[in-house]
Amino acid sequence: MKISLKAQNPEREYRTTMQSAALCFMQRHQAEHLDNDQLLFTRAVTYLQTTLEVPVYLAETLAGLAYGELRSSGDQRRLDLASSSESVAVLTDPVSGHSFAIPVALIFLHLIDAPEQRQTPPTI
Repeated sequence: MKISLKAQNPEREYRTTMQSAALCFMQRHQAEHLDNDQLLFTRAVTYLQTTLEVPVYLAETLAGLAYGELRSSGDQRRLDLASSSESVAVLTDPVSGHSFAIPVALIFLHLIDAPEQRQTPPTI
């Protein structure tokens, strides 16, 4: 006897559907944000929250997963999770095989704390 996935796990179905919605949103709007992926991510979170009424914590998680899907197609560069820690991100270049350790504080300094990176939330 077959039991449908929806009957087994409606929460998983909901999360999958909302993640797909975030991915579709990002695909539609990525050309508007060629130089600012953070703004694209923020707009996707806002879209999930305001249009689809997804709770904040879940919208951020699902948009993050969707963003990973969006950027993973065709790009083999990866974060080495096994070698990384809370304070150091280890990136591996697939072409050369070399690894690079980058302090998370440095990432914050250049990407998050920089005044030119702070922008007002987008309106949809």
